[in-house]
Amino acid sequence: NRRRTNTIFSFLENGGKYLGICMGAYWAGPRYFDILNDLDAVQYIRRPGADVKRSYATVADIEWLGQKEKMFFYDGCTFTGTGRYDTIAKYANDEPMAIIQGNVGIIGCHPESEEFWFEDPYQYINKHWHKGKHHQLLLKFVNKLWRVG
Repeated sequence: NRRRTNTIFSFLENGGKYLGICMGAYWAGPRYFDILNDLDAVQYIRRPGADVKRSYATVADIEWLGQKEKMFFYDGCTFTGTGRYDTIAKYANDEPMAIIQGNVGIIGCHPESEEFWFEDPYQYINKHWHKGKHHQLLLKFVNKLWRVG
């Protein structure tokens, strides 16, 4: 069994926590660390109804615990499958964007984004700098993850 030799899986089994943002969320999936139960991390831009269709820096419309936001996005993932999890945020197409499953917390967008990430010569994302608000959402997410288990 691949999980028996997986150091990260063993770490989680012993009470450790995993936080994956964007690529780190992809890594949680079955092709990499394989630490999700009956879930896969897949490209959001290829999903039915995705409002972002290309891989580039932009903002995605999301809903974080009922609150609408435009969050920095760069080819992040969503999560598919039959596994159970807590949804913290979802994309415009209602697919999960940020979830907690046991000791694993994964996020497709970038709530950790800094102001300079929004410096866009085409001026589209400049106006969407969150002024630190998304950092607070991330902190609450991490606090919730650390209370699980």
